[in-house]
Amino acid sequence: MTGPLLEVIALDVRDAVAAEEGGADRLEVVADMSAGGLTPPAETVAAIAEKCTLPQMVMVRLDAGFTAGDEELARLRTQVREMAEAGAAGFVFGFLTAEGAVDLAATEALIHAAAPLPWTFHRAVDHAADVQASWRAVRLLPNLATILTSGSPRGVGEGLPVLRTRAEAGDAALIMAGGGLSFDHVPVLLDYGIKAFHIGSAARESWLSSVDPRRVARWRALLDA
Repeated sequence: MTGPLLEVIALDVRDAVAAEEGGADRLEVVADMSAGGLTPPAETVAAIAEKCTLPQMVMVRLDAGFTAGDEELARLRTQVREMAEAGAAGFVFGFLTAEGAVDLAATEALIHAAAPLPWTFHRAVDHAADVQASWRAVRLLPNLATILTSGSPRGVGEGLPVLRTRAEAGDAALIMAGGGLSFDHVPVLLDYGIKAFHIGSAARESWLSSVDPRRVARWRALLDA
């Protein structure tokens, strides 16, 4: 793919089909957006794979936090295997320690479970105690496809300076901008050299509604303009 990448959150088959119809390139498949996105049922991944050709990046996360102990990691490794068998093209995960540093042991445990499939480090990076140190830790990990980030826990609007700094540091190819993303942000981010974009609520009227292919199509047109 040479143009910008558009990833859309899908909660079910209907969302996935609508995202594909609207021109999305990739799905992030999740459950329970009230908790920021958790692991979906393997049955959902399998059902999407039957009806939709888009690659599925599947969230692997048990709760709304960013930490994971040994028991949680054992469950997550099992989920990774189940999702891979169901049709996942890759995964979305990432962990912080209680002190707010990247939990390399936990993250690497899932990288090994997921291998050779690619993965995205999710917005945990925006919540790190030392954002620059967290980026240095994550960017060198194997099979990393993208880092989903808004540059700030408060969204892309607040995080633009951080995204610009990371792009200027050579990380533009890793950045997938998402979290409060609006149309106005896109030209700025493209100017930074960022070419991957992630939308969730912007693709639908509300989280109680399905993805609207017309909304996705507007984002596709903006990115391709």
